Amino acid sequence: MKYLLFILTILILVSCSNKERDLTVKVNIKGLKKGIVFLKKVKDTVLVTVDSITINGNSEFELYSDIESPEVFFLYLNKNTSNDDRILFFADKGITEINTTLKNFVFDAKINGSKQQKTLEEYNNVLSRFNDQNLNLIKGRFEAQKEGDSSKLASIRKESDNLIKRKYLYTVNFALNNKDSEVAPYLALTEIYNAQIKYLDTINTSLTPEVKTSKYGKKLQLFIDNIKKYEKNN
Repeated sequence: MKYLLFILTILILVSCSNKERDLTVKVNIKGLKKGIVFLKKVKDTVLVTVDSITINGNSEFELYSDIESPEVFFLYLNKNTSNDDRILFFADKGITEINTTLKNFVFDAKINGSKQQKTLEEYNNVLSRFNDQNLNLIKGRFEAQKEGDSSKLASIRKESDNLIKRKYLYTVNFALNNKDSEVAPYLALTEIYNAQIKYLDTINTSLTPEVKTSKYGKKLQLFIDNIKKYEKNN
């Protein structure tokens, strides 16, 4: 009887170890010899580690995770320094490939995987233009303050406000044009969460049924419900 229980236990352990995971992240970090790489995601507002690996000579490896619906993950590289580098990517069930370098871990990252990742990259490409304009305005503001030019400061402040409005409208329009992608509610929650409720509501009502039942679709609905509840009671 004890022998039978032992055999059953071994079979269960083997079965669990051979369990296929929903998501496989294949990574190649050129130049990496030693370090620890973490696969993380946000769970209940907390960033948690779902898998990790210690690198000792082999720059190619795999990380795994369960996943119910498309969501954002983070690939962290700990190089035994005070600062961790991280790559954000949108994953779905299946395989995601990330190729990058140790020298420029974040900026050299090439990600091939989910259709949501491609949509997010399309958004980020345009968003980078807004960020560049914002950096120029910050530089101009600093110079105007240094020169004590109040007229120039007022002009730059007006440009900054217009830039923010344009970024918000671009994000809203992008989400509406991609209502069948989980990227839409994700952007609403991360990029324009403090926008007027009418914009968030417009995005939410436009989402396809499948996206509405996704992780970020549910979170957006809950977020909007909480805002309306707060406004009603205040």
